Amino acid sequence: MANTAQARKRARQTVKINAHNSALRSRLRTAVKAVRKAIAAGDQAAAKEVLRTSAKTIDIIADKNIVHKNTAARQKSRLSAAIKAMSAAA
Repeated sequence: MANTAQARKRARQTVKINAHNSALRSRLRTAVKAVRKAIAAGDQAAAKEVLRTSAKTIDIIADKNIVHKNTAARQKSRLSAAIKAMSAAA
């Protein structure tokens, strides 16, 4: 347990910030899952539209340093590549 007033305050803040960051990470995972679901459905046009909205969410979360910017870029790149592969497979 924290002994000083400052340490107690930091502990309180950490709990609140951790909950907020967890919610943002969950939003990120949900956005990625939405794109993967659209890809699995097989509709390339719909998948591109979902990727457009999800990429915006991914960028916002990366800007807040919830995930590293390179992680966000990698996820967007892999999702985009998966959508492009749909036309090659069809």
